[in-house]
Amino acid sequence: MSSENKDFGKNKAFLIDMTKCTGCRGCQVACKQWNQLDAEKTKFFTGEGYQNPPLMSEYTFTRIKFRDYEKNGQNEFAFYKEMCMHCNEPACASVCPVGAFVKTKEGPVTYDAKRCIGCRFCMVACPFGVPKYEWSKAFPLVRKCTGCYSRIKEGKKPACATTCVSAITYGPREEMIKEAEKRIAARPEKYLKKLYGAEEAGGTSVIYLTALPFDELGFKHVTKRPLPSYTWQALRLVPGIFLTVGSSLSLLSWFNHRKERIAKEEEMRKSGSAPKEG
Repeated sequence: MSSENKDFGKNKAFLIDMTKCTGCRGCQVACKQWNQLDAEKTKFFTGEGYQNPPLMSEYTFTRIKFRDYEKNGQNEFAFYKEMCMHCNEPACASVCPVGAFVKTKEGPVTYDAKRCIGCRFCMVACPFGVPKYEWSKAFPLVRKCTGCYSRIKEGKKPACATTCVSAITYGPREEMIKEAEKRIAARPEKYLKKLYGAEEAGGTSVIYLTALPFDELGFKHVTKRPLPSYTWQALRLVPGIFLTVGSSLSLLSWFNHRKERIAKEEEMRKSGSAPKEG
């Protein structure tokens, strides 16, 4: 069933007004604190623009992505908050063979590490390149923004939305879209008359309001069609032997290491060092 036949209006969503964002990176800090994510050793100016860390990773679920570019012979500078889009119909959930990803009724797309078999189909399917693998771990899992689901269930706002003093508004998706349209109507000379996330990938729970064209900001161009209708078609093009062998090896690895992972988590709990929330 496509998103046109489903009501996602009550789902909680982020309205991010990039004309109000100062690039302070407070959202990055709040996300790391709440999710207990380790700092990364990075070097400045190693990626495009001024962003640091240079990429989202197992340790960075959101970041302010900067872009330097040339327009009409002039050097220009732009940035936006990059994060999981929490799609209405997430591609990651549609390809996961064990149901590790779930689109919750509240809006966030969550991940259950205990179900994951490490096949990494989610990484291939996501059009925004969000899920990241724990390449640094002996027993790796997939990591991504959870939309602070544990906070949402308690009636709180996500950590990044709580910290941001100007750019992020959080509430029911239909209300966020109406608020964005209201701002555009009030200041038509200020805003681009289109919302990123309103239709992209069938609609998402992150809506961007901007003054600059999306390509200048660095947003990815994706289809408006819900992606689950594409994902398995694409995976069918992958030689069956790779999918079969890869899934079998991942499943075998999962069975072999699940007890070790659980034992390790239990040991961490007893020692008072709780495992990090995914």
